[in-house]
Amino acid sequence: MKALITGASSGIGYEMAKYLSNLGHDLILVARDKDKLQKMQEELKTDVKIIVADLSIESKIKEVYVLCRNENIDILINNAGFGTWGMFTESDLNKEMEMIDLNIKAVHILTKMFLKDMVKKDSGYILNVASSASFLPGPLMATYYSTKAYVLRLTTSIYEELRRNKSKVVISCLCPGPVDTNFNKVANVKFSAKPLKSNYVAKYAIDKMFDKKLVIVPGIKMKLGIFFSRFISTKLQAKITYNIQKKKYQ
Repeated sequence: MKALITGASSGIGYEMAKYLSNLGHDLILVARDKDKLQKMQEELKTDVKIIVADLSIESKIKEVYVLCRNENIDILINNAGFGTWGMFTESDLNKEMEMIDLNIKAVHILTKMFLKDMVKKDSGYILNVASSASFLPGPLMATYYSTKAYVLRLTTSIYEELRRNKSKVVISCLCPGPVDTNFNKVANVKFSAKPLKSNYVAKYAIDKMFDKKLVIVPGIKMKLGIFFSRFISTKLQAKITYNIQKKKYQ
């Protein structure tokens, strides 16, 4: 099998690439950092092709599909994304538009294009990386939380369409809590809870994807947190999330 992974040069994407390579899968890795991708190409055990691209640019997103559409992609992992911290009225609009383009538009376009191919051959896996933020309002990280909610709802909606059509294509959504990656440096926050290791999250996600799990939440604490959040009002969720986010600022 061959997997295409975006945001593959660090964090969860990097660990997913390592794990899939160890399982014997060939890879196409997409990221902006050419040096890191070339290093991975040398280190990993299976055949690895790299594509250097900024997926916040729509033309580059479509270019990735054009470059890969004849590669017979069996697994698509939409992992690229980032977040920022701050009051919505004070946060940088250009940065937010870049985030929306990467976190939403890239996921949407690549999912749509590769899903069409997978449906035709009636096989394949798509794993969209969202966040536990998908389930909650996100004051102080409003745009990030909203983008991840989009990814979760898009994925679960497509799942039902595939199920109704008795398709064998599998689509899943990874919704981790805090993970020990470069995310917090980019977002300029620090985690208030102990983060999970990225290699654990990557392995857990891949294994659950192959088990055809729709919504994948690593860690018992995060599972319980999401479960109990269903029993409190949206206003109270927002208050709690605000207090948690306030503590994150560095």
